[in-house]
Amino acid sequence: MKKKKNSGKKKNTSNKTVVDLKVGLITKSTGLWYEVEDTETHQTFKGRLRGKLKLKGMKVTNPIAVGDLVDYALEDEVENTVIIHDIRDRKNIILRQSTRKKWHGHIIASNIDQAILIATLALPKTSLGFIDRFLVAAESYNIPTYIVFNKDDLLEDEDRAYLDELRAIYEPLGYKCLRLSALEDENLDGIKEVINGKKSLLVGHSGVGKSTLLNKLASNVQQRTDEISLFANKGKHTTTFAEMFELTEHNGHLIDTPGIKELGIMGIDENEIGHFFPEIRDVIQECKYNNCTHTHEPQCKVRELVDEGTIAISRYLSYLSMLEGDDNRK
Repeated sequence: MKKKKNSGKKKNTSNKTVVDLKVGLITKSTGLWYEVEDTETHQTFKGRLRGKLKLKGMKVTNPIAVGDLVDYALEDEVENTVIIHDIRDRKNIILRQSTRKKWHGHIIASNIDQAILIATLALPKTSLGFIDRFLVAAESYNIPTYIVFNKDDLLEDEDRAYLDELRAIYEPLGYKCLRLSALEDENLDGIKEVINGKKSLLVGHSGVGKSTLLNKLASNVQQRTDEISLFANKGKHTTTFAEMFELTEHNGHLIDTPGIKELGIMGIDENEIGHFFPEIRDVIQECKYNNCTHTHEPQCKVRELVDEGTIAISRYLSYLSMLEGDDNRK
C-alpha cells in the first residue's frame, strides 16, 4: 500500500470530492468500530472502515488490528466519528488461525517492538505446545519475545525445579525468562525494565494474569480481573477486545489481548516451520538432504541432536505437532 503524507490531499482527477486524510493509530478494536488516535494531536475518534478492505495475499477475519497506522478522514465532528480509508504498510504482525474460519487468520496485533508471553505452571497451566507455537508465530516476523512466568507465589519446590528446567531450555535459544507474581507485587522490576520505551504485546491463556499485571504496570489503567475457576482450573475472559494502553511511567505502550485457548499457526509453509525454531535453524544445513523434514530421513542432524538431548524433546514434539497441523499438543 502506498504511503501518504500525514495531512495530504488526494488529487482531484474527477468530480469526486477531495478528502483530507490524516494518519491515526488503532488503539482499540471492538469488531466493526475502532478507536483511532491521531498521531499528531493525539485526539481520539471512533472509526469505521470506508468499505470492505482486501489485504493482498491474506485472508483474515479482522482487516484492521490494534497497532495499525491508518489514513482516516473526519466523518461527523459532533459525533466524533471518522472513516478509515486505508492501512499503512505493517512492519510486523502476530497472526493466528481464526477460531471461526479455518482457512482464515486473525491478526492479534501489528507494528510491535516485542511480545511478552505470560505463562503459568498452575491455575491455569500453560502448555509447552502453546508456548512453542507462539514463539514460532513471533519468530516468523523477527519479533523479540520474553516469557514471563506469573503466579510465582503459588509454586511448590517441585514446580520451581521444573521452572528452572524450562528456563534452561528457552534462555539459550534467546528467549529471556522472568518469574514474578503480579498479584503479590513480587519481582516486578525486571518486567518494568523490559517494557520501558517499547510497544509491547501481552498474550497468554485466559487467567494467567495479563490484566492484573497491566494494572500493576500502569497506574492510569484499571482492567477488570476475575478469580480462577477452581473447578475447571481455567481462567475467565475478562478482556474481550484488544486494546493499547499508554504507560505514562515507563514511556511505552502495552497491548492487552483476550485470552487465547489454542493458537493455530497460519501463513507458514510446512517446509518453513523448522526455520523458526532457532535450535533447528542453526543445524539445518548439516542434514544430509536439503529438503529434510527431520522426521525419518537418514543422517538427520536434528534428530541426532534430539537423541543426544542437545535439542529438548519437548521442542521437537512441538515441531512435529506443527508439521502435522495438530494445535492441541500439551
